[in-house]
Amino acid sequence: MLFTTEFSAGGLAGMLIGVILGAIILGAIIGFFITRAMVKKQLKDNPPVTEKQIRAMYMSMGRKPSESDIKKTMRAMQQAKK
Repeated sequence: MLFTTEFSAGGLAGMLIGVILGAIILGAIIGFFITRAMVKKQLKDNPPVTEKQIRAMYMSMGRKPSESDIKKTMRAMQQAKK
């Protein structure tokens, strides 16, 4: 027979360990790329708010913001994320 091979117990165990380790490594690599793509998509869809955007928001409401107003708003937004 062409495809019949006999494995010793050690050979079979070594092959099984190799397949398991290969699957774990392959899963980690695929998981890394999927996670990276998801994070990039989230940042593109929901970019973080910058001080420049807060300044523009205050200006659109008709008031000139002080630096303390901007810092206070940034701290409030960071606290709300937690």
